[in-house]
Amino acid sequence: MHGNFQLVDGEALDTETAYRLLVGCVVPRPIAWITTIDEQGRVNAAPFSSFNYVATSPPMLAINIAKRPGTSATKDTARNIVATREFVVNVATEADMEVMHRSAQEFGPEVSETEVLGIDLLPSRHVRAPRIASSPVQMECRLDQVVPLGRGINTLYIGEVVAFHLSDKVYDGKRVDSVALRPLARLGGPFYAGLGEIFHRPMLQKPPGGEGWAPNPETK
Repeated sequence: MHGNFQLVDGEALDTETAYRLLVGCVVPRPIAWITTIDEQGRVNAAPFSSFNYVATSPPMLAINIAKRPGTSATKDTARNIVATREFVVNVATEADMEVMHRSAQEFGPEVSETEVLGIDLLPSRHVRAPRIASSPVQMECRLDQVVPLGRGINTLYIGEVVAFHLSDKVYDGKRVDSVALRPLARLGGPFYAGLGEIFHRPMLQKPPGGEGWAPNPETK
């Protein structure tokens, strides 16, 4: 039994309905806790969950940043990325959930979230934007492309990762331990999630470098 389905026509959707459907259907979503610096040297920190990696050679990340709801105003993070062409993606973890969540509120452009919320920072190696010290994975990025999307509300910012900073608590020199990382994921509405139960299955296609892959004798 497949049950009954309700059809929602995507061609006629308003922005608010489309948003509710997408954040409810595309789950869980990784969170990019992004640090940037403005032209006056103020540090901005804000989380974004429309985020993923999009290339491996070179490594690239993409973040979709919408304009402020009901306005044509660009968010501080997007404005700083365009102005400086640099940013840092810090992986949000369960341990940082409360302070990360608070950094999502609307602060004025003259306010540094890291100062107001007492977020400890570390200097980066290749970019001016600092790293969030408590995050076990921090990725320094340089802007590669800015891609306007759809009706102009959303813009995709693609950055090349020019440095990874990996805590020895989650990285053994070869691979990142996702369980030890305890990453935080975004769900629809006011909900977050951890990893939960993890399932193991052999990889059926060989990834770059062959990590985690072994030939399946049934396919020989």
